[in-house]
Amino acid sequence: MTEPCAALLLIDVQKAFDDPVWGHRNNPEAEHRIAELLSFWRKASQPVIHIQHLSVLPHSSLHPNHPGCAFKPEAQPEEGEVIFQKSVNSAFIGTDLEVHLRERGIQKLIIVGLTTDHCVSTTTRMAGNLGFEVNVVEDAVATFDREFRGKHYPAQLIHETALASLDGEFAKVLAAADLLL
Repeated sequence: MTEPCAALLLIDVQKAFDDPVWGHRNNPEAEHRIAELLSFWRKASQPVIHIQHLSVLPHSSLHPNHPGCAFKPEAQPEEGEVIFQKSVNSAFIGTDLEVHLRERGIQKLIIVGLTTDHCVSTTTRMAGNLGFEVNVVEDAVATFDREFRGKHYPAQLIHETALASLDGEFAKVLAAADLLL
């Protein structure tokens, strides 16, 4: 198990990401790994923090008026678990996440969720810059294919590139098995 006061930070594990509009996704087992880690964290009585994206765009499946805004079954918050709601990529902007962590002496974050190259990456970068020790769980995050300037980029490539950019600079990237000891 990780050291005491390591918080599991679940980022945007929401139903909207099941919508086919997002396209092809890598790591279809991410939610299973997230559920395993969440169960492990709860049994160890370690802090769990849920991040929920609330889009300000009315047509977005992540808008509060849409069912996609809800948490996925694998990541349903339990009573006493903290939820921070955001409308941008970083869980630190427009929320009291940093204050919450510092007031509780939490210096280490274990980050899981969606998507690797957007909200997971942005939150990880900010956490690292704010001085937190950060681990990103590579098999408990996922992303989607991207198109840029007429070229297709597969989700797995985007995922690996995002993790490679984080590892050693902003975080340590590891597998769920490294934590589930």
